[in-house]
Amino acid sequence: MSKELNIVLVEPQIPQNAGNIARTCAATGARLHLVKPMGFSIDDKKLKRAGLDYWHLLDITYYESLTDFFEKNKGPFYYFTTKAHHTYSDISYPDGAYLVFGREDAGLPESLLCKHPAECVRLPMIEGARSLNLSNTVAIGVYEALRQWGFPALSAAGRLRDYVWEDEIV
Repeated sequence: MSKELNIVLVEPQIPQNAGNIARTCAATGARLHLVKPMGFSIDDKKLKRAGLDYWHLLDITYYESLTDFFEKNKGPFYYFTTKAHHTYSDISYPDGAYLVFGREDAGLPESLLCKHPAECVRLPMIEGARSLNLSNTVAIGVYEALRQWGFPALSAAGRLRDYVWEDEIV
C-alpha cells in the first residue's frame, strides 16, 4: 500500500536547506512543493550540491505565491511552527497530508497560523531556544508521518557493500 506525503516550503531562503529537504523527499517518496519567492534560483549550485544525485527521483512543484498554492491544493495541512501548542507527534497524519514549513528567518505568517490552531504543531525544545534548522525539522516531520504509516514502500533493511551481516550467512 502506498501513501502520499507532501512537504511544502513557503519562501525558503537558504539553498542548502532546500537541497537537503529535496534529498529527504526523494529518498522517502514525498512530494516537494516550493512556494515563491525563494531566496535562491533553482539552478543554484549550492541547492544542487545539497541534493546530490537525487534530483531525478524528486516530484517537485513550484507555486508563484501562498495563495497560488492553496488554490491548487486542498489539504489536509499541518503547519510546523515554534508558536504552536501541540507537538508534531500529537497528530495522526492521514494519507495525502501536507506538512507546511515557513521561511528560515520568519516562519509561517501568524495570520495563517491563527486561522488553524488545531493544525499547528511544533517540535519540543528547551526554553530559550529559538528554532531548529529547517531541513532537520522537515526530516523529523517526514519520518514521524512515515513511522505512523509503517514506512510504506521504503526499504527497512540495509546491506553492507563489501561484507555480509552474520545473520545473513546461509
